[in-house]
Amino acid sequence: MPSDREFISLHLVGTGDLRKRWRSVLWFGALLVVLGVIATSAAPFLTLASMVLIGGLLMVVGILQGIHAFAYRRWGGFFVDLLASVLYLALGFLMIANPGATAEALTLLIALFLIFGGIFRIVIASMIRFHNAAWLVLHGAINLLLGILIWQQWPMSGHVIIGLFLGIDLIFNGLSLVMLGLAAKKLHSD
Repeated sequence: MPSDREFISLHLVGTGDLRKRWRSVLWFGALLVVLGVIATSAAPFLTLASMVLIGGLLMVVGILQGIHAFAYRRWGGFFVDLLASVLYLALGFLMIANPGATAEALTLLIALFLIFGGIFRIVIASMIRFHNAAWLVLHGAINLLLGILIWQQWPMSGHVIIGLFLGIDLIFNGLSLVMLGLAAKKLHSD
């Protein structure tokens, strides 16, 4: 079992490289922020493009699954592989043929996930008392509010939400890398 000292020093792994390359981390973070801003401003396009991309990937998987099925057709799982291939191909085709409807369906699932996840967090925080339970209640309330807002605007929200979420994720990923780069710069100057 690792000692406490090993756990404490684990976060220091790779700091030498990070100190040397803090500028590239900073610039990469800044690039992600810019791409995130572009993505949020083009959220409807990004939503549809992501549906087409996912549909295309599912079709590739379907083709590969079919090749696998026929390559091992004497195997007992041939029909399962063949059925999986057909399902992947059909789902991929439907996603490519109807990216707007796909985005609407996925957005509704996201809204339901946020609503029920928010309710679950609030209920758990109120049933089981623990230190800082207020943060779990806040997390649940925000999820619940976001889910309700998305659901109230559905199906129109389906054309924007997925691209908007991707853009927001890029922005926050970029900001965390910018902060990491700035922190690494301070490590570098010590």
